[in-house]
Amino acid sequence: MSFTLAIVGRPNVGKSTLFNRLVGKRLALVDDQPGVTRDLREGSARLGDLRFTVIDTAGLEEATDDSLQGRMRRLTERAVDMADICLFMVDARAGITPTDQVFADILRKRAANVILVANKAEGSAADAGVFEAYGLGLGDPIRLSAEHGEGLPELYARLQPLADAFDERAAAQDEAEAPDTDVDLPEDDGAGEGEDDAPPFRVPTPSRPLQVAVVGRPNAGKSTLINRILGEDRLLTGPEAGITRDAISIPVTWDGVPMRIFDTAGMRKKAKVQEKLERLSVSDGLRAVRFAEVVVVLLDAAIPFETQDLRIADLAEREGRAVVIAVNKWDLEEDRQGKLRALREAFETLLPQLKGAPLVTVSAATGKGLDRLQAAIVKAYTVWNARVSTARLNRWLAAMVAQHPPPAPQGKRIKLRYMTQAKTRPPGFVVMCSHPDKVPAAYTRYLVNNLRADFDMPGTPIRLTLRGQGDKNPFKGRRARNAGALKKHLGPRKG
Repeated sequence: MSFTLAIVGRPNVGKSTLFNRLVGKRLALVDDQPGVTRDLREGSARLGDLRFTVIDTAGLEEATDDSLQGRMRRLTERAVDMADICLFMVDARAGITPTDQVFADILRKRAANVILVANKAEGSAADAGVFEAYGLGLGDPIRLSAEHGEGLPELYARLQPLADAFDERAAAQDEAEAPDTDVDLPEDDGAGEGEDDAPPFRVPTPSRPLQVAVVGRPNAGKSTLINRILGEDRLLTGPEAGITRDAISIPVTWDGVPMRIFDTAGMRKKAKVQEKLERLSVSDGLRAVRFAEVVVVLLDAAIPFETQDLRIADLAEREGRAVVIAVNKWDLEEDRQGKLRALREAFETLLPQLKGAPLVTVSAATGKGLDRLQAAIVKAYTVWNARVSTARLNRWLAAMVAQHPPPAPQGKRIKLRYMTQAKTRPPGFVVMCSHPDKVPAAYTRYLVNNLRADFDMPGTPIRLTLRGQGDKNPFKGRRARNAGALKKHLGPRKG
């Protein structure tokens, strides 16, 4: 990425629409209601041959206090300071407002490079607003329609010389900081050592980080927790419930492990979700769960394991994701030992399908317990990728059958013949048997629970499929077929 571009402007001028067009995906929520975007959302943008990072920001408000609008404005100002180029967007159909004038003055002072864009400029109805934009003193405005893709060639022409300047500056800096490569190496440099110790699954790298989604009910502290992990106020937080609307993904290296953490909107009961915007937010959060590898279900220590918490955890299990249960606001608890025992008992009773999943107590406000949470996430990811050899599985299956044979419904004996692991992420196993449709669910649970215990796979979803082989003998009929073929070859008998 050669540079960073921040899209700023008043609410509802079309910033998220342009963001989605530049990244080529519908990542940011778009709605006619103003103020949909609240957090900073980053994406990898493409415009012609230009590759850059684009930041979608909250609508600039004139509030400067600690209200929600004031906190959103400070977050947007932070994006202005971070970005190499600021794209200041105004609404050509609404014309230039006093708020636009105020923020034009702010950008002149804080941003080194500002590009003025008059959006919604399709048609003659926008001409007056485009002419007014000249009065902001930020250069010639670009007529743009983010919804229809008009004006992007003009935006490319304005960005290209700035991108070339950033590339030259970066190349000069890389050359100055290049390490000395003219060094002598010993003959035995240890090449090839440790190859047998390589893990049998994908190790997270900066190019392919571990995908982690943080989900939970509104006001459980998801954004505060992620800010504490990042070490900075990257996400908007506050006492109001439902601040987060988009599923924001943020790259971070946490204790040496590259991750991409998704902050999601709080999920309420479906019956309570009435507004279209909240439905979009919940849908965005569900999409983050489906794309994640590890899902952290964040509970409020004061009211843990409510019905909605159980539904969220069950959703993650049904999607086949590794699950970690984190109990937040632990610093406010007095009888911690008693509360922890009660939590573990409730967890095992209410979520038996996630038996053994890590349950970690944390405090997003103080940062206590984050080291245990990171270790639990890495452990859950490792188990999620677990693979067991076929030989071990079949020895284990024979022992399970000897210990507890399957029932014989209607006098039909069920034979479990063979077992193998078909997939990982999550672990999936196939058992070849006779009469798979007659194997009771209780016996399947018996196998799954013992798989989880004997092969150290706590908490991860396990998929066990029973596949019928019947009593077919592959050699049956071969003798008759061979005799017929031989007779045909020799022809009719003479005499």
